[in-house]
Amino acid sequence: MTFSPSQTAPSPHALQPHAAEAEQTMVAAPLTASSTTGRRGVLVALVGCDGSGKSTLSRQLIQILNHPSQEGGGLVPVRHPVRYGYLGQGSGDLGRKIAALPGVGGFLEKRIATRAKKARTKGAKIPGFPTALVVFAFSLLRFKRFLKVRQQVEKGDFVITDRYPQQEVPGHCDGPGLSAGYSRNPFVRGLAALERAWYGYMTSFKPDLVIFLDVDAERAVARKPDHDLEALRTKAAIMPQLRFRGAARVVLDARKPLSEVRKAALEALMARGLIKKL
Repeated sequence: MTFSPSQTAPSPHALQPHAAEAEQTMVAAPLTASSTTGRRGVLVALVGCDGSGKSTLSRQLIQILNHPSQEGGGLVPVRHPVRYGYLGQGSGDLGRKIAALPGVGGFLEKRIATRAKKARTKGAKIPGFPTALVVFAFSLLRFKRFLKVRQQVEKGDFVITDRYPQQEVPGHCDGPGLSAGYSRNPFVRGLAALERAWYGYMTSFKPDLVIFLDVDAERAVARKPDHDLEALRTKAAIMPQLRFRGAARVVLDARKPLSEVRKAALEALMARGLIKKL
């Protein structure tokens, strides 16, 4: 993997109106893939709160674009192959697995979630070094996943990611976990500083296109009934505000049927010059 000389990878040791109604597309004029970045490959990020359809849509797009003659209707990507990249932390899934453990699972998951939530709360004191270390470990996992995605893009692949890191709102929506709260512990502050450096590095690698799948919390929880409604409401309120350092962005109404969302996503990729007809 190569890095630009001016950018070295840090070491890895109030609800608003529905965005898809308030805003249509924010896609720049067509371009040859990555001509503005100098990359060999292409990076497309699918973002949105849980239940918006990121995972399903990303995998369907990859299937279509990797098999254009069979399923893609003659649409081909400007770079091959098309790969999947997951840039979440997986902390929510882990918490639900802990809660499912017999006996103390529910109590243990609730205790962990309470402390982690406090660490991510703006202005709150991070509850101890062990909690900070767990939050830090999840950020390290995301950073390692990002490095793999970046390596694939710089090699010349077309990568579609499920989620993308951001620094605009710490503590939520794939933002840094230790920058919202505070701590007087020098070790915790050191972890927070290193985490901020990682996120600064990740967010500086802007996607060629961000596809924001906009969905309300009630629709999202109907699709994922094991998720917390209030947490989804928070995410649904924050996501429309994120701009990912000015990356080209398109907003799609994820309340619509998947086939319509998929069609709109392909149209957005074509408008950006990232796919073309045979």
